[in-house]
Amino acid sequence: MTIRRLPETLVNRIAAGEVIERPAAAVKELVENAIDAGATRIAVNLSEAGRAAIVVTDDGKGMSPDELDLAVERHATSKLPDDDLLAIRTLGFRGEALPSIGAVARLTIASRARDATDAWSIAVEGGRKGKPVPSAHPPGTRVEVRDLFYATPARLKFLKGERAEREACEDAIARLAMAHPEIGFELTSDGRTILKLPPAPRLDRIAAVVGKEFLGSAVDVLAQRDADEGPIKLDGHAGLPTYNRATSQHQYLFVNGRPVRDKLLAGAVRGAYADFLARDRHPVLALFLTLPTDLVDANVHPAKTEVRFRDPARIRGLIVGSLREALDRAGFRAATSVAVEAIDLVRPQTLPPPQYAFAAPGPRGVAPDLAERSYEYHAPLAPSAPPSAPMPEATTIATGNLPLGVARAQVHETYIVAQTSDGIVIVDQHAAHERLVYERMKAALAAGSVKRQALLIPEIVELGDKDCAALLARADELGELGLAIEAFGPGAIAVRETPALLGEVDVRGLLRDLADEIAEHGAALSLKERLGDVCGTMACHGSVRAGRRLSGPEMDALLRQMEATPHSGQCNHGRPTYVELKLADIEKLFGRR
Repeated sequence: MTIRRLPETLVNRIAAGEVIERPAAAVKELVENAIDAGATRIAVNLSEAGRAAIVVTDDGKGMSPDELDLAVERHATSKLPDDDLLAIRTLGFRGEALPSIGAVARLTIASRARDATDAWSIAVEGGRKGKPVPSAHPPGTRVEVRDLFYATPARLKFLKGERAEREACEDAIARLAMAHPEIGFELTSDGRTILKLPPAPRLDRIAAVVGKEFLGSAVDVLAQRDADEGPIKLDGHAGLPTYNRATSQHQYLFVNGRPVRDKLLAGAVRGAYADFLARDRHPVLALFLTLPTDLVDANVHPAKTEVRFRDPARIRGLIVGSLREALDRAGFRAATSVAVEAIDLVRPQTLPPPQYAFAAPGPRGVAPDLAERSYEYHAPLAPSAPPSAPMPEATTIATGNLPLGVARAQVHETYIVAQTSDGIVIVDQHAAHERLVYERMKAALAAGSVKRQALLIPEIVELGDKDCAALLARADELGELGLAIEAFGPGAIAVRETPALLGEVDVRGLLRDLADEIAEHGAALSLKERLGDVCGTMACHGSVRAGRRLSGPEMDALLRQMEATPHSGQCNHGRPTYVELKLADIEKLFGRR
């Protein structure tokens, strides 16, 4: 075939496909232009989720007729004054947004410079550009996009439903609004207001986007590292592990004011929370990374959603270290949303009237149906079985303002009920002790002194050849973690020692779970690299189990140790270990206030 040059209109449509793949992409580009133009108010109006029309109006500096004429040309920009591709200090650059949109839609721009008395407009339809003509418009710019993708109808077939496309537009605006809280944003769709964000302090703006409960469920993040080119700064707010979501959609990451979806940053966040969340749960956070432009390339992706760092290891270390430090400062705090959800669950409901049945008196005058039931209250009772894991020594509890209160009862041999100065706390004894054992194991490993306990009689566990081979291949690493194993015939393993921290442990269950962990992550990662998972698995098998009766001193000792242990507000999977109900909330439930 003969090589030929493509027509200009087709070249523009190919370029447009790299930048504008859906309505949300067009919205993002237009709003970024408005921000770069110094706008203080930006309004976006959608029709049919942006397919029929997108209108973006701002009060920025506006454009002269000559600038308007150049704005719709490819590779024309005001954002590279020194022609330095690395010195990008604005949200835009590629110079593809307006001409790309004009190549696939009907585009009209009306603009008036702040110091001008006249406004001008220009139209581009399917790549065919008109001339600037006089128009009526206040200072600022109005960009109207109609019939998106009419010039490339095949693209329409790949769009999602209206709701999904509208939500994508909303997300794009919300991310930009979070990075620029000094600007007011408004989004309407088919006449309905979807988003209205007046200028506000950044934390209030974040809460307006994420939800007000984020305010009480987040910790501040602030760190800085010095580089030869200048300081690298990370600040923002990170949700506690108990405030988590099923997807990473609610992770808002920014580099030099630009919202990004970067694999390096997302991986650093995942690593920082690895000790606290199950693999299928994700934290909620907003992090702002600011660094010299020489250290980051923001022009590696047509949609400008990815970046490339000169020293990725330094950036990852900064994020992981800063997040872990912030979570450490949180101590045993859990998300306030946990209590709110609990209150909602126990709020009075409309119930059918009770049905009463009368029968001949039972023993001591008690109705027969009640005599057959067992009701038990103990505050406290002695343990009914030997401890399955070592508990801290009992402590004498004096009256005072203890954050987790004083134990008053154990319910269903699973939950500890404690009284605080202004409410009650309900603790999941297994989840709480699992976190305590986990943190003690990590500390022992860091100190290089994992104490072992020898089994009086080695326990033989039959697992099958494949699982046995996987565990025996890691025998030396497991030995460093306090678990001594050796082969015992085909498909069996002898366990001779276990970590002393675990106390009496379910050896069979522990080995099966460890074999599953190794099989899932393969041989590429060492157990030390998967330390969080391995310690978590061990801690789970060595913790106080649900169904074990605790004495009063044991319950109080557990509460005191929780108060002194970082991250004890959540178990190793991100679930809360306790719920606190304030007295005021309880009184509301009973109509006392």
